[in-house]
Amino acid sequence: MKLKMWQVDAFAPKVLEGNPAAIVPLEAWLDAPLMQRIANENNLAETAFFVPVGGAEKYDLRWFTPEGEVDLCGHATLASAWLLFEKLE
Repeated sequence: MKLKMWQVDAFAPKVLEGNPAAIVPLEAWLDAPLMQRIANENNLAETAFFVPVGGAEKYDLRWFTPEGEVDLCGHATLASAWLLFEKLE
């Protein structure tokens, strides 16, 4: 399996500063145990996964720490939005 993944430093004017998050764009959700293994391998505070919903302008997100799925992560959400607006679209 090949996945594209970015490490984005939120709240930072330059690389290697700020709050890092791994961002993984998907076409469809992976199984939760696989997303958890990916987050474990990244070993960052959060790994965000997102999928398009009903069109190119709406997305669902899920966030994982190395210990498990969490309900919300602000910096990984902002990093995902930056990736969508600046690099993918």
